[in-house]
Amino acid sequence: MIDMERPSVARMYDYYLGGSHNFAVDRAAACAMMAAVPDAPLMAQANRAFLRRAVQFLVDAGVRQFLDIGSGIPTVGNVHEIAQRAAPDARVVYVDVDPIAVAHSREILAGNDRATALQEDLRRPERILAHPEVTRLLDFSQPVAVMIVAMLHFVPDSERPAEILRTLRDALAPGSYLVLSQVSPDLRGGTPEQDEAERVYQSTDNPLWFRGRDELTALFAGFELVEPGVVWVPEWHPETPEAAEHAEQAVFMGGVGRLGG
Repeated sequence: MIDMERPSVARMYDYYLGGSHNFAVDRAAACAMMAAVPDAPLMAQANRAFLRRAVQFLVDAGVRQFLDIGSGIPTVGNVHEIAQRAAPDARVVYVDVDPIAVAHSREILAGNDRATALQEDLRRPERILAHPEVTRLLDFSQPVAVMIVAMLHFVPDSERPAEILRTLRDALAPGSYLVLSQVSPDLRGGTPEQDEAERVYQSTDNPLWFRGRDELTALFAGFELVEPGVVWVPEWHPETPEAAEHAEQAVFMGGVGRLGG
């Protein structure tokens, strides 16, 4: 059942990106966030641009299978659009806990037999890996890119994110990749902006959990980080040098890791 009384982080993110799949309660929470952190839409856009560059990098590296967990509401520049434009044989599974995100994803993917969306929770990785739609589309004996973008800041340490990622990693073949990004306190930690952002997200089902560079790097355990490692997302393979200027203002840090062997 969809809760219309509480804002959804997926629908708030959609609003930041200029999407239309959101409700008044989501817009109100997003506007409260933007009042506290006026750059919030720019942060979301920087993170979305990181996702696009990461997917293009992975396609160029030969990856043809993508598992996007916490994929959110469909907007321009989805994983399947980027991957299948460059490699029509690419296969994509989107996973989100928000039923509206999944419903809209399925509408967009209608007629695309190489992409699907399912409702499941990152905190139950075994259920994701065993889901019939996942096993139908993805061959885990071949490389798979697991995308967990703008998601981990909703998973507190008490829910053992390292164990979640270990379960996913253990299912992957050598040559697979892990893409992570999340908000970081390394620039604005302890400021009124961070305190207000935390307050806004307390009104959702997904309070924020900040992690710094070292903590996010540690979550790539078992993977070899692709250069330049974990950085502010505009610094990861920027399209132009100018695009990486003032990168810390994005607030999101991210990186890409490759599974050796």
